[in-house]
Amino acid sequence: MEAASRNLLSFISMLPTCFILVIFSFTIVDAEISNSKTIGRGLKAYGQLPDRKELATPSSALFFDDNEKDIDIIATYSDASGTIRTSRVKMKDLSASWVLENPISGDPGKQKGSQVFKLKDSYQASRRSEENVEHFIDDHHWQEDEIQNRRKASWSPVKFKRQMLRQKRWDLRTVDLIRQNKEADKQMEATSAIEDLKNMDPVVNGKYSIWRRDFENPNSDSTLKLMRDQIIMAKAYANIAKSRNQIDLYSSLLRHVGDSLRVIGDANSDSELHPSSLDQAKAMGHALSFAKDRLYDCHIVARKLRAMLQSAEDNVDSLKKRSAFLIQLAAKTVPKPLHCLPLQLAADYYFHGYQSKKDLNIEKLEDPSLYHYAIFSDNVLATSVVVNSTVLHANEPEKHVFHIVTDKLNFAAMRMWFILNAPEKATVQVENIDDFKWLNSSYCSVLRQLESARVKEYYFKNHPSSLFVGSDNLKYRNPKYLSMLNHLRFYLPEVYPKLHKILFLDDDIVVQKDLTPLWDVDLNGMVNGAVETCKGSFHRFDKYLNFSNPKISENFDSNACGWAFGMNIFDLKEWRNRNITQIYHYWQDRNEDRTLWKLGTLPPGLITFYNLTYPLDRKWHVLGLGYDPALNQTEIVNAAVVHYNGNYKPWLDLAVAKYKSYWSKYVRFDNYYLKLCNLSE
Repeated sequence: MEAASRNLLSFISMLPTCFILVIFSFTIVDAEISNSKTIGRGLKAYGQLPDRKELATPSSALFFDDNEKDIDIIATYSDASGTIRTSRVKMKDLSASWVLENPISGDPGKQKGSQVFKLKDSYQASRRSEENVEHFIDDHHWQEDEIQNRRKASWSPVKFKRQMLRQKRWDLRTVDLIRQNKEADKQMEATSAIEDLKNMDPVVNGKYSIWRRDFENPNSDSTLKLMRDQIIMAKAYANIAKSRNQIDLYSSLLRHVGDSLRVIGDANSDSELHPSSLDQAKAMGHALSFAKDRLYDCHIVARKLRAMLQSAEDNVDSLKKRSAFLIQLAAKTVPKPLHCLPLQLAADYYFHGYQSKKDLNIEKLEDPSLYHYAIFSDNVLATSVVVNSTVLHANEPEKHVFHIVTDKLNFAAMRMWFILNAPEKATVQVENIDDFKWLNSSYCSVLRQLESARVKEYYFKNHPSSLFVGSDNLKYRNPKYLSMLNHLRFYLPEVYPKLHKILFLDDDIVVQKDLTPLWDVDLNGMVNGAVETCKGSFHRFDKYLNFSNPKISENFDSNACGWAFGMNIFDLKEWRNRNITQIYHYWQDRNEDRTLWKLGTLPPGLITFYNLTYPLDRKWHVLGLGYDPALNQTEIVNAAVVHYNGNYKPWLDLAVAKYKSYWSKYVRFDNYYLKLCNLSE
């Protein structure tokens, strides 16, 4: 009993001691748990602790070997209160962005026990991260070269290759970003330039065209464009359906194409479309959607569209040839009113007996002190404009004498016109070229060539049988190249033997200023005074002459500047002294087979007056109103003479509309004969 009592008292006395020991154990465990949490919070100051898979990524593999992931690491950190603490962590708990400053050298598998490392975060994106790094390690104790040397200790070929590939990707990305930036700058500059050009051009075409200024209204003519695009796609799908023997779909698409074409008609804008156009566009859209579901194949559709494009290009080329041919044909065809005018004038000329009327002021016709003009033409109306515009701007019209030469067919009409419409004070002489008996085939090279079998074959037995042969064949079969009126300019001294100077004018020019100062121009011993036409490499001798022929290449400079026939001041005294007409005959005889130049008067003129032409100021003569719609308006207004050289003559419907007024204001549309032949502005 006593022994039991002593054991009980001893047990009771030990209870407080056990209770204290239990409490102390709980305190230690709690501290370790708290300590682990603090370590986690301290490590998280550098970023989220990655899992094992993250440590296996290239960014972590650059610094840690896979064999080192389970080793113990003593980490130094600061807790929330700022107290410096140390703790043991595993490699798997570290962030992939941390770097070992003293990695294991040699084989990690041979290392025993715990290894002590210092950790450094390789990503310092903010000041806060930099401060945390300072708490973990003192970077000032390690030099950069030492860090690189330490890192090399854990180097491996795989890691190095990954690093190099990553660096290469960064470099390529940098180059790509720079290129994109430059392209963006260029695109902005191009856009700005285009906008400037758009703002400079006040003209809106108003047609369905890819060149329209649709930037002003992105939805401009959207319905018309949609329907035209639908027609193209419907034709493509229709051809594919036919090739696959889907006749119903083929017929349906063709029917929709026909309906769309009827709705569009001649419309050039949405405002001109039929009210049912939207309904037709919707119906076509449904048909195309159905066709796409059944027929669409990217390669087949692309191939078909390319074939359609090629066909369209061939069609455009064909239409261009046809257009050039028809323009040439229209330019050489006499309109009905112009055909009517000489007929009416000739009938009245003989009916009223004007053929017996003699020219007045005969003494003026040979007076070298006056201002003499030579006009060789078979166009009555055009010649009247030349005379009217010249006299109107002349300071002393009584001193101006016009020598007009025409052919036998138009002689009566030309003479009748100037008898009834003689310019005030000025003198006009009309002559018939057939009266020049000295102008025959024995003297004139062109007339002699026209009698040859070769030229007859070219002109009369080899006419084009199709519109597709082009415009050149028609151009050089133009009757003007056969007419001696066109070549008479090379015989001026023979036509006017008593004159010293004469101003040659074409019948497609308009005079806008007094031309008398041209007679005072010193030609410096030259024969021909003309305005040069070369600009840069254009209109030089190589454009008109065949320099592959040694006869041409050995005697002329291919870069010599061309000049214009149409307003030329000729020194007839110097012409006679240099025997210019004989030079013309020499070269014309050598071009019978047309190998030195093609037909015309400008090429032989360039040869005949080579190094004998004095360049006049460009303000005297502006050319191009018969073919160039983009001439400078200021130059036209300030020019002494404007020339409608080209196919678009001002008396034709082909004429450039904005240039026609310079010519038409000198036409007397109230004239009896013009009204009789329905000639109007």
